[in-house]
Amino acid sequence: MEEQANFKSERSTVRRVPKRAHYDAATVFSVLDANFVGQVAFQLEGQPFQIPMLYGREGNVLYLHGSKKSRIYQTLARGIPCSLGVTLVDGIVVARSAFHHSVNYRSVVVFGRCAPVGDPEEKLAVFERFTDAIIPGRWAECRPINAKEAKVTGILALTIEDASAKIRTGGPVDETADYDLPIWAGVVPLETTYGVPVEDQNSKITCEVPGSVRELVNDK
Repeated sequence: MEEQANFKSERSTVRRVPKRAHYDAATVFSVLDANFVGQVAFQLEGQPFQIPMLYGREGNVLYLHGSKKSRIYQTLARGIPCSLGVTLVDGIVVARSAFHHSVNYRSVVVFGRCAPVGDPEEKLAVFERFTDAIIPGRWAECRPINAKEAKVTGILALTIEDASAKIRTGGPVDETADYDLPIWAGVVPLETTYGVPVEDQNSKITCEVPGSVRELVNDK
């Protein structure tokens, strides 16, 4: 699938602190690929909604999945405009003044429209990509999705029309006079890590932790 090189547009242009903005596909994709939960926003009958959804990316498309009976699936499947936002917090910025405290972060907002994935073979392939986007290699270890499960689950393809990434790094930016104050300032790094796997208490057969889970834990 051909990837778009730049996602800048009028609606994706960052207005506040534009020097932190990035519109190139490499940066946008790097933030999206570092997470798998996004906040999907849309409007229905004049009421705004924002709902968290899992996603997996392939090229310029984000795949979302959910129950076909859900409001968000039925609404987005009509092709209405929507957006998806992702934020990763990398650290707490501790300043000398309360006003200049902040966070270091990587965020992305994408704009586009969704279309349902209807072809059974394509849908099965998306299920596989979606699963492996969250836990690489897990699809091959699982029982395949059956016809009943595939029937009740909908897959939406959100094509990214335009997008922007916004990134803050570095330490606090205090007032010049405040640097003479005897107050500690700096950055407290924040990392999300995977813990020790806990086996399902309802398991009837004790199994070794599979390779996909071991690699997920050890790589982070």
